[in-house]
Amino acid sequence: MSEVQEIVQLGAEVLRLRAQEVQDINAPEMQAIIGDLFISLASTNGVGLAAPQISASWRMLIIASRPSVRYPYAPEMEPTLMINPSFESLGDVREKGWEGCLSIPGIRAKVPRYTRIKVTYINASGDVVTQELGGVCRACFSA
Repeated sequence: MSEVQEIVQLGAEVLRLRAQEVQDINAPEMQAIIGDLFISLASTNGVGLAAPQISASWRMLIIASRPSVRYPYAPEMEPTLMINPSFESLGDVREKGWEGCLSIPGIRAKVPRYTRIKVTYINASGDVVTQELGGVCRACFSA
């Protein structure tokens, strides 16, 4: 059963590790982490949450944009699970925008991001997905 997990804070060792690639998304451990990610992100005002932020050093994250106290103008976006994501910038243009992180509460900073990126990942069904993203949704990714 999925449970809201504590979001680890800046300084936690797990945030400094290179997360492991997921080999079997159907493994019970992976399914438990996926469930915990969904429910943990839904309990916050955040836009995204990576597995290491709930102490699970695996390459997976969930993006779920919606208006909130932290992001009042965020677009509505169905929660999207990304397993073993990779990112590529599509050009050299960057913009700075105010961002925060659930693992660094109370701090916001202007972060430069590429204006267009390509992300490739495995979805919850095990399919490889490639998307080109721009605008506010690209702020959820490090390119």
